[in-house]
Formats: sequence, C-alpha cells, structure tokens
Amino acid sequence: MAKATKARKRVRKPRLMISRIKLKNWRNFGEVDVPLGRRAFLIGPNASGKSNFLDAFRFLRDVAKSEGGGLQKAVADRGGLSKIRCLAARRHSDVMIEVHLSREESQEPLWKYAISIRQERGGTNPLILAHERVWNEEEGQILNRPDKNDLKDRARLGQTFLEQINANQKFRDIARFFESVKYMHLVPQLIRHPETFAGRVIEEDPFGQRFLEDILQTNGKVRDSRLRRIQEALACAVPQFEKLSIVRDERGIAHLEIIYNHWRAKGAKQNEEQFSDGTLRLIGLLWSILACDSVLLLEEPELSLHTAIIRQLLALMWRMQQKRKGQLIISTHSYDLLSDKGIGGEETLLLTPGEGTRVEQASRNKVILAMLESGMSIADAALPVTEPENIRQLSLFNV
Repeated sequence: MAKATKARKRVRKPRLMISRIKLKNWRNFGEVDVPLGRRAFLIGPNASGKSNFLDAFRFLRDVAKSEGGGLQKAVADRGGLSKIRCLAARRHSDVMIEVHLSREESQEPLWKYAISIRQERGGTNPLILAHERVWNEEEGQILNRPDKNDLKDRARLGQTFLEQINANQKFRDIARFFESVKYMHLVPQLIRHPETFAGRVIEEDPFGQRFLEDILQTNGKVRDSRLRRIQEALACAVPQFEKLSIVRDERGIAHLEIIYNHWRAKGAKQNEEQFSDGTLRLIGLLWSILACDSVLLLEEPELSLHTAIIRQLLALMWRMQQKRKGQLIISTHSYDLLSDKGIGGEETLLLTPGEGTRVEQASRNKVILAMLESGMSIADAALPVTEPENIRQLSLFNV
C-alpha cells in the first residue's frame, strides 16, 4: 500500500505592524500619543509637520542599521539634535520616540521600543542616550539603559543597543523590522535623468535615482509578476496603453518601456523619457506597494495624477496591499483621495499647529465624528478643519 504523504503547510510568521507611536520634543511636536492601524492618513495644513511625523519612522530605521547607520549618523544626517528638538521644548528637553509593535491587526503590543536622546556638554560623545528601553509581551522589560556598565563608561551611551548586533540578540526582531521601513516620494525628473545627481546618491534612494536599476535587479519571476500587475492597472488608467517592460540599452542603462496601441502594426514604443509625470509616479507608487511587506511611508501619492485616478487610488492600493500585508502611512492634501468613504475617522490623524503641533484621531473630534456618522467622507468632514485661519484673505493679497 502506498505510503500516504501529507504536504507540509508553510506556517507564515505573523507580520508586525506599528500599533502606537509616542513622540516628545520631536521636530514640530511637543507631545504625541496616537494609535495606528494597517492604514493611517495624515492631514493638516502646510508646515504642520506631516513630513516630520513620517521622519520619526525613518529615524528609527536609520538608527537600527548595523552598517552605515546608527544613532550618531542618524542625528548628524538631520543636522544635529538642535534641528530635531522641538522649538517649544522647555525644561524637559530630551527628544523621545516610543513605538509599539503588534501582530498585524492586534492592538496588544508584542514589543515596545523607546529611545530618548539629549545633548551632553563636553566629553567625547556630546550626543548621548537619556534612556533606551525594550519590553516584550512574554518577559516584560528586557532592556533598561543606562545600566551600571553605562554609568562606569559613559562613552557607551553614544550608541544604542539596537544598532549593535552583539547587543540586540534578544530583540533583533525589532531591529530587522525598523530596517524594513520604506519611504518613497519619487521625483520623475530624477528617474529620467539620474546622471544629473551623479555622486550624490542618497543611500535610501526615496526619490528614485536608482529606481529603474532596482527593478531590473529584482528576481526575474518576482519582477515579471509585479510588472504584470502594474500593467493591468495602467491599462485602466493610461489611454492606448498596451504593454510595460524593463530593458537595458546598448550602454547597459535600464529603461522602462511602454508599447501603445498605434496605427503601426507593432504599436509605438516609448521609454521613461517620454512618459508623463503622472505615469511615472503611478508606476513607482504601485511598484513600491508590491515590493514592501512592512511599513511604507508615502507623501502625497496623488501628485501629477488625474482626479479620476485619485478617486480610485486607495481601492487599488488596498487590493495590491492585501497579499503583502504591509502597513501604509500616507500624508495627503487631496480632497479626491480623502473622498473615499472607506476611510475611517480612527485611521485619519489630524495635525493642528500650535506651540507644538497636536496630533489626534479625527474621530476624537466630536464635530467631525458627527459628520462622519451622518454619511460624510473625511474629505468633507475633516479636510476643511485643516484650512489656515486666514486663507480666504489670500485672494485679496496685493502683489
């Protein structure tokens, strides 16, 4: 009798997501404590701190890098602690970030990581840790610095344990998670002409200088699968679009190539130099979502896109995101994007400038909540709240 065999099922390790963030004296923010879900939308007036809110996640990623990163470099890359510290900071001026990591939709934290930094006068390490703390769901607090060894040798406080492979063994999952955070804000001109900024490549490459080469270097089957899915979306959004591919020219330079329906039998080919800004940004946006299974930070994904596409963008992004199980944190000013009634008040973060920008869930605002419960969208209920107080006088401005 044939021996029965059972196919082994792959047990997928639950993905982590950031379920809460706390900030103190970070950039625009005096004090922040807000929950996060699989999606979060940041809305607020210009200069309220949306980009700076996203930068808190990028900062943790830069600190966690064991190579080419670390606390000192992460702060130096941002111009020093004086450029990071909130101008509204008073007596207690340490800069603090704390995040809770949970299993997918669970709000119960599996991990908590907190870091606080300050400037120390004199010494070989003027930038030091005020504290570094780690909690685990099962063991409770597993790290609390400064410890006795730090107090004996204060130079140790110039580095986090997070960035040290020989010190983060018990919580390396946190370091790996932070390192996986992606920020994308593609600049079409930089994709078309990467040589313009030769010698000034940003390691993270959020603006797309190496975007085409990165696509070409992706594993063939994975790359082709992603391009096929993007191709399906472009067929709906770009008139006369037929086929998308990536190729190398005779000089070895990577190019995106689109074939359009045309009176010629084989169609008309164009590469990224002829693409519209909107087409390039849409390709970059969809590739970023398909390539990231962790946290993806997006600034104004609606830029250069037709309003009809923007109205469908969230539904498209959500469908593409489902397989990857990633987390999206999006800053936007777009009425069309926020008119999607699937966006809840609890996943919309309202930024209100003041002496330190205040951040709260839109659903915490009783007026906004009442309008949402009556069937209005976030665009109608919350976006008007973000208008500058004197904006109507702008049309009266005498040049």
